[in-house]
Amino acid sequence: MYSDCTHADLDRWIRGCTSVIERGKRESRKNRAIAYSNRGVAYWKKSEYDRAIADYTEAIALDPNDAIAYSNRGAAYKKKGEVDRAIADYTKAIALDPNYANAYANRGLVYYVEGNFDHAIADFDEAIALNPNDAIAYDSRGSAYREKGDFDHAIADYTKAIAVDPKYARAYNKRGAAYRKKGEVDRAIADFDIAITLDPDDAIAYTLRGNAYYVKAEAVRAIADYDKAIALNPKDAVAYYNRGLAYRTKGEGDRAIADFDKAIALNPNGAIAYDSRGNAYREKGDFDHAVDDFDKAIAVDPKYARAHYNRGVAYARKGDKERAIADFRKALEIDPSYQNAKEGLKRLGVTPEQD
Repeated sequence: MYSDCTHADLDRWIRGCTSVIERGKRESRKNRAIAYSNRGVAYWKKSEYDRAIADYTEAIALDPNDAIAYSNRGAAYKKKGEVDRAIADYTKAIALDPNYANAYANRGLVYYVEGNFDHAIADFDEAIALNPNDAIAYDSRGSAYREKGDFDHAIADYTKAIAVDPKYARAYNKRGAAYRKKGEVDRAIADFDIAITLDPDDAIAYTLRGNAYYVKAEAVRAIADYDKAIALNPKDAVAYYNRGLAYRTKGEGDRAIADFDKAIALNPNGAIAYDSRGNAYREKGDFDHAVDDFDKAIAVDPKYARAHYNRGVAYARKGDKERAIADFRKALEIDPSYQNAKEGLKRLGVTPEQD
């Protein structure tokens, strides 16, 4: 009965814990609390988060000093998107056990998802101080620094994660992405190479390396990597989109449009894909299809200055000066520093300040 309460088979695990719970006061409060907590873990593993929360709550009622139960309930709330409750539970776990490194790390992840990167970094600092061999905490802190635009600190943390776990493929991917942001494209490619060696079935690594090759204007190698990413994950809208950009760079407009079609089918709410397909149609001289795509991009994101500008260019090529001027002005209204829109107005004999 007791051994089944942490069994490899989740259903048997649940039955074993339930047997302990059903014994009621014939079991000690401590044993019942453990059974509820363990059954909560089983439900969590089965993605039955409401049941998990109910069990952790029972465990806490029986043992209010159980930091692990609070932390586990916080994890279930996090899965449900109930951020405030998750943070409250992690905070209580830390109050009960100030040396609980995982509670700091998990609370940091919630802050990260919320975009509160300073709070996230502070929590990852604590987690790392308590457990300097936690590669995931270094990786997570690196990602928080990356989101703040601090790529040097991000790279340093990814490097520490790799030092702790040299086979941590995701850390190589993230460090490579940070190097690419810094313009160190060859170092980025070297990291993506290692990530792919460690995990040859990681579609994201191929997409990231493809992006680096694209930046180096090596479209053929970029397309080869996007091909591999798509073969591994045929539902990867980003890989189709990026391959479309590479084909467009090579002047293969029809192939670019086909890839943008696929990206849009997979993600109909991606304004950038409509905009890029519109540009491909415009380059083919198909201004009606181009305008239609720019319309769709703007419908998804009305503040998308580039789509307004590109539609203005298409209207100008169609000879519709009035609509072109309106779009260039709209682009400037959204982004007053948009130089291309200013130049577009000048080409039509209008100064940007003219009413």
